Amino acid sequence: MQQLRIFEACREIVLSKKSQSKNDVLRVNLASSSLEAEAFAEAVLRLDGDILWAPASATNSTVTKFGDEARAVFGPIPDADCANDAQTMPIEVDGNIVELKPNFTRPNHPLEFEHRDASGNVIAWTSGIEKCDKPSLAGNVAYCAPGSRLKRVVKGNVEWLTLCRKSTSNLMVSSNPYWQASNPRFALLGTVGFNRVTGEIIFFDGRKDRSEFDWSRSFVPPGGHSYSDSSGRASAEALYDPTFQIQCHICHDNKSPYVINPHAAQARVGYFDGEQDLRAIAFSLGGYLPERPRTEQMPFRVIGSSYTAVHGADLARAKTVRDPTGSCTACHTLTTQITGQRFAADAVGREPWIAKPKWDKVMELQEEKKKIARIDNRRTDWALRSGAGKIHPWMVPGGGNDLSALQPPISAADWQKLSNCLWDAGEAECGYRPLYTACLAPGSGPQEDGSAPTDLSIEVIPPSSGKTERDHRVRLRWKYLNGYGGVPERDDVRFNVAVRTAAIPLTREPPSPSDYPYLNETDSKKITVLNENVEASDDTMLIKNVSYAGHSRFTDPTPSIVPRDFKLDIPAKCNRRYLVRLAPKRFCFDQNVMAYSATSYLLYADTVCD
Repeated sequence: MQQLRIFEACREIVLSKKSQSKNDVLRVNLASSSLEAEAFAEAVLRLDGDILWAPASATNSTVTKFGDEARAVFGPIPDADCANDAQTMPIEVDGNIVELKPNFTRPNHPLEFEHRDASGNVIAWTSGIEKCDKPSLAGNVAYCAPGSRLKRVVKGNVEWLTLCRKSTSNLMVSSNPYWQASNPRFALLGTVGFNRVTGEIIFFDGRKDRSEFDWSRSFVPPGGHSYSDSSGRASAEALYDPTFQIQCHICHDNKSPYVINPHAAQARVGYFDGEQDLRAIAFSLGGYLPERPRTEQMPFRVIGSSYTAVHGADLARAKTVRDPTGSCTACHTLTTQITGQRFAADAVGREPWIAKPKWDKVMELQEEKKKIARIDNRRTDWALRSGAGKIHPWMVPGGGNDLSALQPPISAADWQKLSNCLWDAGEAECGYRPLYTACLAPGSGPQEDGSAPTDLSIEVIPPSSGKTERDHRVRLRWKYLNGYGGVPERDDVRFNVAVRTAAIPLTREPPSPSDYPYLNETDSKKITVLNENVEASDDTMLIKNVSYAGHSRFTDPTPSIVPRDFKLDIPAKCNRRYLVRLAPKRFCFDQNVMAYSATSYLLYADTVCD
């Protein structure tokens, strides 16, 4: 029998059209027969099907898929909870904090706004709030809304920030019980997820066809808590906006999850004496949203294939700006989005300006000026530099957010140079760079992504007792840790494995690099899709989306900080050489779709049958 096999191998070489040197490998077209290719694909599914699956592929439902993508990048997502340990955002009027309470000094104890100074003394009662010291800069919500709540949850490098914002359609604040801090009803639900190492950010927004939410109960995240959380997934479908109509990225664009301005009630911004100001100590949230180092070089990327599909053009256009006058950017990464066009203008107390606006910018500039004017109309005279508070402008050249020295505001000339840059109307003096950075392929960059597969091995597994010679397997093993961003449950990397078979050279010389197959799942003209994870291309079979051993289809990964074990069994035949190339790829969950590792790994095995 052995002599017969040797004879057959020799005959195959002799009959080949091209003579072979002793180091050449005769390729056998594994995919030449559709039946043979289909049999190979079926065998792969039988042997490995449970670990062949793409992350976030369990459903095409927009909200649920969005949540699955988020978990694959950020790990487990906490409920949005504005009831427990959340912070109530204060509203200040004329240097006093205001809160809607029963006024026990009047008959029937009507609800009115109590005005209390930093020492706790009640200064006045009013029936409404028309202006406040630090109006919201959002532009489409109540400017001086009391009672909104903020909740920050941190797990390792990932943090989640939820805002339960009170507002009304007319943007006005009255003595309606709705505005009481204890009233759980609110208008707008929003959550931001952020990895401080990788700069990856994601936005969950409550439905816009829903006028009211209630924080008495926490809100399950999109996609529930796992693939198997059927009730949570269904609840989230009814809770979150599937249209992504709100451009969250244009405000949360400072390479941080926070929007820091006086309305955010942080002690370091908007108080005359900074964190030592008596009002900051009495009224503010202190440093609830901590300072973060920010530079234009830092990575920053929006996660969510559906979100980025809607806002892809905006994301591609957005840029960071370097102040040509040197007055700003020490505290912020200024951008050509709202951070630059509105927040910066408000910070320095100047009107947006473009030297020579193009036709498509004229209306946009006028609209932004109107929004700034409406915000100014809701700011108290007390808060102005000309008033008693002297907290607006709230950023000054050189001093940043230190207002106590009463440094002069930015000059009109310097502001015009900067504003021109912020509106993407400048040239080289603006130092433009893309705001959003690329999806990194596995092992290609910093941020704890030096991961590479290790302990690679290949062996031939002979058929077990009672099986035929056709039941050979070639088994691949390796170890790999998806360490990007330091998230133990991160699950956005899979492996592709390309397989080519050839006759075993009589000399048993090892193959040359050119003998190995190539990984190419992008050339659709040459690909035959056999199933969702196995494809045929010329003389190569491509096995896609290999996860680690035991990571069954549509299950969330168990946390790990050590490399995981990977195992792939490839169906094999007797007396063939199996040449394998494997490489990791990252599911970007944005419009880049996939980032392939530039490094691949080569293995081969000869299935010699006695």
